[in-house]
Amino acid sequence: MTPSAPGSPLAGKLGFTDRIFAGPRSRRLLSEVEQGLQRVEEHLAGELTVTYPVADAASRYLYEAGGKRLRPMLALLTSKLGDGMTDEVVQAASALEITHLGSLYHDDVMDSSDRRRGVPAAQTVWGNNVAILTGDLLFSRASQIMARHGEEAIQLQADTFERLVLGQFHETVGPQGDEDPVEFYLQVLSDKTGSLIAAAAQAGIIFSHGPAELEEPMVVFGEKAGVAFQLLDDVIDLSNDPEITGKVPGTDLRAGVPTMPYLLLGQRTDAASVALRTRIDDGVARIADGADPAILDAALAELREHEATQATLDLAHAWSREAIDALAPVPDGAVKEALTRFARAVSDRSS
Repeated sequence: MTPSAPGSPLAGKLGFTDRIFAGPRSRRLLSEVEQGLQRVEEHLAGELTVTYPVADAASRYLYEAGGKRLRPMLALLTSKLGDGMTDEVVQAASALEITHLGSLYHDDVMDSSDRRRGVPAAQTVWGNNVAILTGDLLFSRASQIMARHGEEAIQLQADTFERLVLGQFHETVGPQGDEDPVEFYLQVLSDKTGSLIAAAAQAGIIFSHGPAELEEPMVVFGEKAGVAFQLLDDVIDLSNDPEITGKVPGTDLRAGVPTMPYLLLGQRTDAASVALRTRIDDGVARIADGADPAILDAALAELREHEATQATLDLAHAWSREAIDALAPVPDGAVKEALTRFARAVSDRSS
C-alpha cells in the first residue's frame, strides 16, 4: 500500500529541521533519517488499515491529517548509535507513533477540543464513543506490534502506556492537599509527554542493539526534552494564529485545563495578575455553563503578553539544557550533534 504523504519528508513536518541537521555531516544523517521515516510511513499505512469501514476511516483520520513524527524520528536517530535503522527499529517507532495517535483521540474527547492538526477533532465527526473506541483500537494495534518483538518490547510498551494513563488521570483529578500545582503539573507533563518521547529515544537503542549503557541517558534525555516540548506547546496554545496551532487559541484553558502560564500567573500576587487570573477563572466557569468560548479572547490575549508566559519559555529552555546535559555519555559525532540541536529546537520552535 502506498503511504499517505503527511509524514514525509521530514523537513516539511518539523519546521525546525534545518537547526537539527545543520552542516554536511548532519545533512547526510538527515537523508538517512528521511529514508527511515518513509519506511515508518509505509508501516503505519498498513497497520492503520482496518477491515470495518468506520473503524478504518476513524483510525486513519488523524494520521492523514499530518503530524511532526517527532517520536519515530527520535527512535531512528538514536538507532544510529547501534546497528542503525533495522526493521525492528522501524516497527517499534511505528508502534510508539500509533500510541501517540491513540492518546490524541482520548485527549480531544476529555478536553472537548474542536480541532486537531488543522482539522475538526475526531469526536466532532463521529461522536465521543467512536473517538474513544478508535483510541482504544490504536492502543491495541501498537501493543500487537510490540508483542512481535519479545518481552522487552512488551514491557517498554506497557510501562509507557501506564505512565500515559496515570499522567492523564492526575491531570483530570488535579493536585491534592498541599501538593504544589507547578511541580504537580511538571510531573503530569513528564508522564503524558516525556514518557513517550523517552520511550522513543530508548527504543532506538534497544532495537538497534546499541550499547546498553546508553539506554538510561536516552531515557533522561527524552523525558526532559519532552517536558520542554510541552512547556513550549503551552505557550503556542496561546497563539492567536490557528494556522500555527492547528486548533482554536487557548483550547486547553477554555476547557478548564491548566497550563504552565496560567499556573505561574497564579503564583503572582500583584493586583493586575490576580485580576487576570480571576477573569480567566470566571470565563472558564461561564463556558462550562454554556457561554460562548470567545468570552475569554481578551483575557487570553493579555495572558499571552504576561510575564508568566515568558517565565514558561524560560522554564522550557531550562529543561532543554538538562536534556542536553544527559547526552554527556553519548559519543561525539553527528548523532550527538543532532540530539543536542533537537533539545534546543523543541523549546524554541516556530511551528
